[in-house]
Amino acid sequence: MAEMDTSSGGGHKKGPGVKKAKKLSTRVDLTPMVDLGFLLLTFFVFTTTMSHPTAMNMNEPKDDPDNQLKVKNSGVMTLLLGKADQVYYYYGELTDPNSQFKSSNFKDIRELINAKRAATPIGDLMYIIKADKEATFKNAINILDEMTISNVPPGHYAEVDMSDGEAKLISLTEQANGIK
Repeated sequence: MAEMDTSSGGGHKKGPGVKKAKKLSTRVDLTPMVDLGFLLLTFFVFTTTMSHPTAMNMNEPKDDPDNQLKVKNSGVMTLLLGKADQVYYYYGELTDPNSQFKSSNFKDIRELINAKRAATPIGDLMYIIKADKEATFKNAINILDEMTISNVPPGHYAEVDMSDGEAKLISLTEQANGIK
């Protein structure tokens, strides 16, 4: 309860020799305020709705040999996900690793994806995504997000298992660059 002491000890006299009355401060009891705070807190905790997680739709192809997308070798870009947020890529088939195999990161990969999409007819365009054993799940999601941001139509990118030769090539490149 709030209490207020307003007793001043008499009338208001002014002049010399008159003692000034001692003013007492007001005292506010905050116990009901704390109770009200906890009541409001419990009310809002019980009445709020938690945010629901959203999931990205992923179109997976059916195993139908008659309905497979035929693309030219020149329209294929293979993206290899390594450790330490590194992305390796090459165009077409990997015949000469010394000249075709290149390294990038997630800051620059969007420009490369957009450049390939702009230079290739949509019927021949295909991105193949392969993740190394050392790659993180976050990197796999980030590369799928890059495909969505770059407006690559569904069906023009696929996740495939990495071959032993590509894994060895990534390992050698990471060792040469000092990536641990």
